[in-house]
Amino acid sequence: MHRFSPFRFKLAHTLQLALVPLLLAACGGSDAEPPQAITPAAPQATLTVTGDAATGGTLTTAQLKALPATTSTDSFSSGSGPQTHSYTGTSVWGALNQIGIKTDPNVKNDLLNKIVVATGTDGYRAVFALGELSPDFGNRASRVVYAETINGVSGALPTADGPLRITSPGDTKGGRYISNLMRLDIRSSGSTVAGTGGGASTQFKVSGAVQRPGAFDLTALQNLPVVTRTVSGVTYTGVSLWDLLNTTVGVVNNPAVKNDSLAKYVVATGSDGYKAVVSFGEMDPNFGNQPDFIAYAANGVPLTTNGFARLVLPNDGKQGRFVSSLISLEVIAAPVGQ
Repeated sequence: MHRFSPFRFKLAHTLQLALVPLLLAACGGSDAEPPQAITPAAPQATLTVTGDAATGGTLTTAQLKALPATTSTDSFSSGSGPQTHSYTGTSVWGALNQIGIKTDPNVKNDLLNKIVVATGTDGYRAVFALGELSPDFGNRASRVVYAETINGVSGALPTADGPLRITSPGDTKGGRYISNLMRLDIRSSGSTVAGTGGGASTQFKVSGAVQRPGAFDLTALQNLPVVTRTVSGVTYTGVSLWDLLNTTVGVVNNPAVKNDSLAKYVVATGSDGYKAVVSFGEMDPNFGNQPDFIAYAANGVPLTTNGFARLVLPNDGKQGRFVSSLISLEVIAAPVGQ
């Protein structure tokens, strides 16, 4: 006869209870939820704004989306053929003003002597003149876009273009539609030409990144192909700014750099030292195709009191980039890294 042992019974019962979860797990009978994999949040795209920025720093996609947004259709040609896209984003001008643009209050229209260089993650760059973007002057509706509508559905930009892209509506080709935009750098033009104290000019010099620098007086301009354009009721006679720079003096471009001319701009200086910038992208017929020109006569009469030559931008809202008593045109390439 075996005597009942409470200790042995308690030990056996304890071992049975300990084995139950193991047996249930082996049979797949546990009600416990398996641990969930944690998916890290996708990092936000960041646009860095540098240079003559009042605060400097960055704008995230969320901050850009918090700014006034528009959706519009952009069409342009590219190496792969015609393209049409429905983009959503905020204006470049609005984004820059969100950060703030440094200007010198003692310099008249100092904003017009500044540029912004847009750069993608692959180093591809294009220059916009701030006067080109300003609603008061060129009013180009360039945007920083973060969404595209495809087949009726709006979503993040395709990987090849995004997460951010700068646009240049109205451009014939898409060279200034910079994909994977990472930086906007605001800079003064870097022009080194000083005014001559004011007064009527009798010639201007073309210098900088050109093949044949030189001086032009009235006779030299009259020997070039003539353009006639009416602006604000005044019929001007003169020469195409693009033809003067691209054909007559020739621009120095690096053939190893894709669209190298889009990183260039010209600074016009008057005898009083007043300056205004025009980007090559806005006047190049392959891109912005603006009919900017150098006038030497108005309504059939030679310019006199305001100098013999005047830069005229027919499509600007205000005439701040109309530079009278012209003494200089400097062709400048934005330094690498800007």
